[in-house]
Amino acid sequence: MTDGALAVALPHRRWNALTGDWVLVSPQRTQRPWQGQVERTAGAQRPSYDPDCYLCPGNLRAGGERNPAYSSTLVFTNDFPALLEDTPGEPAAEPASPLLAAEPARGTCRVVCFSPRHDLTLAEMPAPAVRGVVDLWAAQTEELGRDHRWVQVFENKGAVMGCSNPHPHGQIWAVAALPTEPAAEDLRQREHLARTGRLLLLDYAALESERGERVVAANDQWLAVVPWWATWPFETLLVPRRPVRRLPDLEPAERDALAELLGRLLARYDNLFQVSFPYSMGWHGAPFGGGDDAHWQLHAHFYPPLLRSATIRKFMVGYEMLAEAQRDLTPEQAAARLRELPETHFRQPGRS
Repeated sequence: MTDGALAVALPHRRWNALTGDWVLVSPQRTQRPWQGQVERTAGAQRPSYDPDCYLCPGNLRAGGERNPAYSSTLVFTNDFPALLEDTPGEPAAEPASPLLAAEPARGTCRVVCFSPRHDLTLAEMPAPAVRGVVDLWAAQTEELGRDHRWVQVFENKGAVMGCSNPHPHGQIWAVAALPTEPAAEDLRQREHLARTGRLLLLDYAALESERGERVVAANDQWLAVVPWWATWPFETLLVPRRPVRRLPDLEPAERDALAELLGRLLARYDNLFQVSFPYSMGWHGAPFGGGDDAHWQLHAHFYPPLLRSATIRKFMVGYEMLAEAQRDLTPEQAAARLRELPETHFRQPGRS
């Protein structure tokens, strides 16, 4: 059976070439009624400055430090970090059993404010301001990569994704060990290069560009697709079109093109349900610390939870937690819905 036939109405499983995982696709379930939890949408448009916000310029943070009067981006060490740089390098004692293995976790956590504006998300920021965020991501990755194996740039957007402060911001965690998800991607990309002599994600990007059915947005330097193996309803994958291992390796033109494409993609997300679209997103690039990384291709994942509307989300529970991921909307359907949306943000003045 062809992939096109599978995508129409029959339950089937799809393989994630990047991690080796499988996802169950159940297109027939889009017709089921919903009487479950309904999320609250965000309130009225926020002010450009909130005197009570811990992240606005000049304000006092919860940890006691005061923000500078920043005018573009701001980065600082998290006042309540999940990782500590002074964690001892060796375990306190040998485990009583190999089944009780543990190791120290050393690292640092930083907060990145995208803009001094309390009311501007990446979706609504002008492209030059987004380019400033891209440059900051790259500079922080380069700096932290000198002392850490893995640098994770990410953003949790929206209260539904656990974001504790509405001021648009992201985070950067740098850790001494290679975490689980990038370790899986490292293995699959390494195997693909050894088998074919080519980069897995460049092969995949070429395939998606040729077919077009899962492409959401593109320009000369970047491709944004709902991947064949997407787990979240409107998940997207961003890939540069040439070999790039890490964010700092991006050329100026590629950074401009990325800022442009992010604006187009994120405006489509917000326009889908006329709401500031929640998601978790993050960048994956080659680990640091030496060794062979020729198999790596830089990419970003966007994992949005909303499924049917601004108030109905996808839950990863039951079968998803105990067996494997499952989705109702096919990736092709999701991509088509995103493609048909305007790229001008619904809040932009003058939009018809």
